[in-house]
Order: sequence, then structure tokens, then C-alpha cells
Amino acid sequence: MQHIKIKRTFSFIKRSLIALLLFLLFHPMANAFVKIPDVLSNGMILQQHVKVPIWGTALPGEAIEVSFNHQQKNTLADINGNWKIYLDPMDANATPQMLVIRGINEIHIKDVQVGEVWLCTGQSNMQLILSMTSKGDSVIASANYPMLHLFNVSRENSFGHARGPLGEWLPCTPASIKEFSAAAYYFGLALQQKLKVPVGIINASFGGSQAEAWTPKTYLEIPELEPCIARDTAWSKQRATVQVSYRKQLEDWAVYAKKERAAGRKPKEAPHQPEALRDYRPTTSIYNAMIAPLIPYAIKGNFWYQGENNEDRAEQYGTLLPVMIRSWRDNWNEGNFPFGIVQLPNYRDHKKEPEDGAWSHLRDAQRWAADTVKNAGLIVTIDIGEAHNIHYHDKYDLGRRMFQWALSHVYKFPVLPSGPMFEKAEINKATIIASFNVAGNGLRTKDGKAPQCFAIAGENHQWHWAKAKIINKNQIVVWSEDVKKPIAIRYAFNNNPIDPNITNDSGLPAAPFRTDNWPGPTHGKR
Repeated sequence: MQHIKIKRTFSFIKRSLIALLLFLLFHPMANAFVKIPDVLSNGMILQQHVKVPIWGTALPGEAIEVSFNHQQKNTLADINGNWKIYLDPMDANATPQMLVIRGINEIHIKDVQVGEVWLCTGQSNMQLILSMTSKGDSVIASANYPMLHLFNVSRENSFGHARGPLGEWLPCTPASIKEFSAAAYYFGLALQQKLKVPVGIINASFGGSQAEAWTPKTYLEIPELEPCIARDTAWSKQRATVQVSYRKQLEDWAVYAKKERAAGRKPKEAPHQPEALRDYRPTTSIYNAMIAPLIPYAIKGNFWYQGENNEDRAEQYGTLLPVMIRSWRDNWNEGNFPFGIVQLPNYRDHKKEPEDGAWSHLRDAQRWAADTVKNAGLIVTIDIGEAHNIHYHDKYDLGRRMFQWALSHVYKFPVLPSGPMFEKAEINKATIIASFNVAGNGLRTKDGKAPQCFAIAGENHQWHWAKAKIINKNQIVVWSEDVKKPIAIRYAFNNNPIDPNITNDSGLPAAPFRTDNWPGPTHGKR
């Protein structure tokens, strides 16, 4: 046995030396051999119960050996220097271990644990940090959870505005949580405390972003989405001129601001950077910078909270979001992993009459995606937003709702994943009967009153507030004396509906919905 082991070791060294000599012969300026992406680093959590990819680059033909948790895997780098192996599925393990990668050089990754890994993505409401949320400072002070590890994808480093790694895995402490997503933290902590296994949360979020920036360009090459690519071309042509103009605006503002401060007045804020100069605006930009470098890191699933910056193209979003989800799943090549979609909250002023706003149509596009995309789900926030603050403070309830959906839908605990979800509608003479799934032990209202926030319309497409009544476990009848022949209903469809009250025994709100498919305020906008 000893003779065989020595022979194998000699063979491994021989192959590596041959690769080294060949590389040095053709690439005399080479200064590194085995390299791995930043997400493979000290403190990482590996996903349990699946094959776990470990990958990187090396010399073409270089022999690579990966050792971890009593496993040893070997491969050769391909002609382009790329290599990848898969560790066999493992049970959760909170004991820190060393993962070793051997080629011509050796890489030692410390404090590696096995558990559950989730990705949390989107724009500013996913990015929002704890200190900007309700009771955030006190939460930060007590955030010591060694079995919860965080990987915060750096927006500055991703886009080359600062030097450093894409991110680093850190155990949850008051220091590491300060710049981390509040919603992702509350979700991750609840999951770790429930499952009692290590949990890793990867936060990749970018405020002010649009969904097309998170999508590979090749997936946008369909008629409905090609205008997104056309904007790239327009911005490219404008960039030089816009840059000169913007620089002049900043110079003028600096002179103005100096005078205002000298006079004891607070100056107006500086001019905003034009879209043509924002490197996170073009299609694929954020995908390339913040998502592609993570692939194919094994994850359990993803939560997506974005849509605010696609509001003026809500109709198009109904196509764009499912395409984006498909693009991620295709590139991860791990099947239809769970995809939780956070629906936009109540926002802006209450209105006395039924609205037909773009915000509500974007919200409905999210519902549509959750209903039609396999293994997706909707996290409803229609009752925790703020009328005059797009970055509402209650991220605790948001994180808990993300957790409840995952607990039910993904981990199959016997709890409801959400409040009621609209299923179908049937016209019955002068009424419409709406059927719901996720009714639990039966539909109810949170205040014991009749269901409210329903609107109803006839063939003239004019909306009127309606009366409603729960008639059995999963159905509500809706009617109005103003509409004799109704053909469609909507629920909680205003930007900020007044006290939508339908729920189930979970206590969570029913999702806003509409039964019509009539063109909305963003119809045709691309």
C-alpha cells in the first residue's frame, strides 16, 4: 500500500511539473498558478445534501487535487486553464474544517462549514442596512451568531471603483453586520435558529438598479426586451458629450455650494449623475459584475427584491422577470432552484377612488411571475410599507415573511407559506366569486369586518368600489350596485390601499391581484 501511495504521489508531481514546464515555455511572464474565485474563501458555508462545485484556474493541463471532509477529488485544468470538481453531497457540519487545493501551489481555505446557503439580491430595499431600519442599532449591538456567516458582494470592488476582493465570508458580529442587508440578516438568522445548522447568506444588491442590468444580454434578444439593449447603444453614443456637460454642472455646483455655505445656508444637493454615465445601468452590467463571479457556487435558493426602477415599464416587467430568472437558473445549471419574489409594498398617498397606477401593475407582474415560474413564490408586503418612504423601516417583518415562505415551500415544514393567494374568478350573474389557494383553515379578515379594498368593473372598464363577503373556506363573493354586469375585479390594487384586510390563519396579508388583463398605464412602453 505504501508503494502504491508513493507511486501516485510521484505521478501527481510529475504531471504538475510537466504542466509547469509547458506553461513557462509558452508563457514566460506567468506569475501565478492555481487561482480560485473570491467566494471560495475562509469562513465559507457549503450547501448540504448536493454536489458542491469547487473551481478555478491553473496552468493548462495542471493536475488539481481538492481535499475536504475525508474526500479527495482530482482533475486536470483544460486547455484554457479552467478546472472544476464536485465534492460529494455532505450532511450539515458546524465543525470548522480545512479545504485544501493542490496544484503546483497550495491553497488552504480555513473555517469551512456545511449547512444552508441562500442568495439575496435586488435593489435598495434589499441593500438597506440595519442601522437604517427600525431598532437597527440595538439589533447590531447584539448580533453575535457564529453559525450565521455573511458574504457581502462589494459594489465598489465589483465595478472596479475600489481595489479588493469581491467580498469575504465573515461570521455574524456587530462589526460584520453593519453594512449587510437587514432583510437578508433577519431571514438568515431565523433560518439558522430554526434549522440549527450553519447558514451562509450572500448579499448581492445594488440600489437604483433595473432588472435588465441583472440579465445576460443574450436573453434580452427578443422583441419585447430588445429596447433595453437599444438604450445601451444610445447611452454609448451620448457618453462623451454627457460627460463634458456633467463635469461642467459639478464645477458650477461647487462654486454655488461654496457661496451658500459662506452665507450660512445649506446648498441644494449636487446634480445627479446622468444615466448614460452610470456603469450599473446598461444591460448585463450587474449580472457580469456581481452574479457571474458567484456562479456556480452551490446555493439552496434566492430571494429577489427589485422592481421600483422598472415601474415605468411595468408591462414589460411581466416578460423581463421570468426571463431573468431563467437566465440565472440556466447559468447555475442546478435546476429550478427556489426563487422568492418580494412584492412591492404599499407606497404613496391613499386615494379615495380606485387607481390604475404603474406601481400596482408592477406589483401584479411580480405576482404573475410567482404564479407561472416553476418553484417561485411571492412574499407580500402590502401592509408594511410607508406612504412617503420608499425605503420603509420594517425589514424585520419582511425577513420573517421570507423565512416563512422558505420554511413551508422549501423545507416542507407544516406551516402556511403566506397569506391567501388568488386562484381564479367566476362570474355569477351580478357578482364575481373569487377563489383562493393557501387558504389554510379558512379565509378571514384581520379586523373581523367584511373584506374591503375590492374594486369591480363592467364592460366599460370603469372601476367602482365593491362590497365583498366570505362565503366559504376559500371563496369570496364580490358585487356592486353600480355594476350590473361585472366582468373583472381587483383587490388592493391602489398604490397604497386603505387597510386591505383579507388573511388566513397565518395572519399574513392576501396578495393584491387583478382578474383582468387590460392594458395599463405603461402599455407599450419598452
